[in-house]
Amino acid sequence: MTDKDTPAAAAADDADKVNAHPAKRFFVEMLTRDIELKDSILDLLDNCVDGAMREKRAELDQPLPYTDFEARISFDDQHFSIIDNCGGIPREVALERAFRLGRPDRDTDKDVPTVGVYGIGMKRAIFKLGKNSIVETTAKDAAYKVTIDPTWLANDYDWTLPIEEVVSGKSRGTSISVTELNDGIPRLFSNKTGFEEDLKKSISAYYGHIITKGFNVYVNNEKISPTTSSFILGENAFTGEGIAPYVYKGNYKGVEIELAVGFYRDLPSDQEEEDSLAGKPSTEKAGWTIICNDRVVLHADKTRVTGWGDAGVPAYHTQFVSIAGVVNFKCNDAALLPVTTTKRGIDGNSDLYLAVKEFMREGVKIFTDYTNKWKRPSKERSDLSVAAVTTTPAEIMKQIPVASWSADRKSIIKGLKFKPDLPMPTVEKEYRFMRFSRPLTDIRTLADHFFGDENTPPGEVGAKCFDEVLKRI
Repeated sequence: MTDKDTPAAAAADDADKVNAHPAKRFFVEMLTRDIELKDSILDLLDNCVDGAMREKRAELDQPLPYTDFEARISFDDQHFSIIDNCGGIPREVALERAFRLGRPDRDTDKDVPTVGVYGIGMKRAIFKLGKNSIVETTAKDAAYKVTIDPTWLANDYDWTLPIEEVVSGKSRGTSISVTELNDGIPRLFSNKTGFEEDLKKSISAYYGHIITKGFNVYVNNEKISPTTSSFILGENAFTGEGIAPYVYKGNYKGVEIELAVGFYRDLPSDQEEEDSLAGKPSTEKAGWTIICNDRVVLHADKTRVTGWGDAGVPAYHTQFVSIAGVVNFKCNDAALLPVTTTKRGIDGNSDLYLAVKEFMREGVKIFTDYTNKWKRPSKERSDLSVAAVTTTPAEIMKQIPVASWSADRKSIIKGLKFKPDLPMPTVEKEYRFMRFSRPLTDIRTLADHFFGDENTPPGEVGAKCFDEVLKRI
């Protein structure tokens, strides 16, 4: 051993170095500052789904690969827990990376279509929720628990966590329980704020695709039903004029893309138009839903992010309430997906997404232009979907004849698209909507005069007044 290798020499050497050791408080506060509580909980649910994917990696192309897998979320003003039966965390994974603040390599899960890239979701969610947590897991090779408590959080010099073997008769899975909830969270978790209902709706929307494939999610013992994407398909959709969505499919650097946009319901009535003008809320599913590896990352979006009000596409309004679109990205390398670190948003600067957005705008434009041609309510318009069925994008793609696809050579993506031949109105007259407001008492007076019912919809009253005046002229 040389003089340079002695403890004294090492101590002297350290005395000449600046302390650059990270502070846990910094990590905890910065990691949790820009994520909402609801998104933190959805991050934990993502981990459950990832576990199910690892268990069924060879069967993910089957219709119901997640049958018998579930996650149960429960909370009140004192605690939070999430329990799954999705395989557990292998002991080696726990020792090497599961509890690290950041993934040490990007080759993890290369054969599984997850959405996690950076390895911070579980830790960030735990820190967001509270100060004391226990992660207990039963995996193939071990049953153990890891505790993160206030003492560990306050110690900047020891970043290791004790792993304690446990005796478990449970099925393979993981449970996370959090107590000593952070300020403000007990109030949100009470049943007075609407947080629980909002979380249920978000899970229904963002995990609807997963739920339809067999995965079950419970929130405070209530089973969540899925919100899914579907489209109207007319009986003559592929043999002549008929209602069908615009469809695109392609591949870019290993990312598979499937896109469909069209009508998911009938065109809006006059009453719906008036309800919108009056500011009444709507529960429609219009807009774009974007899915990455079975997880919805954007739901029913109607903004410029998905092309509305951009590059010749009109801004969204009630006239387009019947138009919905879905884009499905799939790739085993989550780093290639155009998703943000929160997994609840799209990276709008991604080359892949910018290229796909061109097809999104092209498809939406077909249907916004089409609705302009059918603005005037008529029996012909109401018959548009009479002979139609509602079906999923995947099923529609299977039915499109080979000869109906066309190649697109302008994009950086190599792909094929189907453009529907939509039926056009035979009415030659041009129509325009007239929109104005009058006192409700006056509208009711006219409604009673013309129809004998003061509750007749204002649109019918206005049309009757117009027709009566036109007759006199």
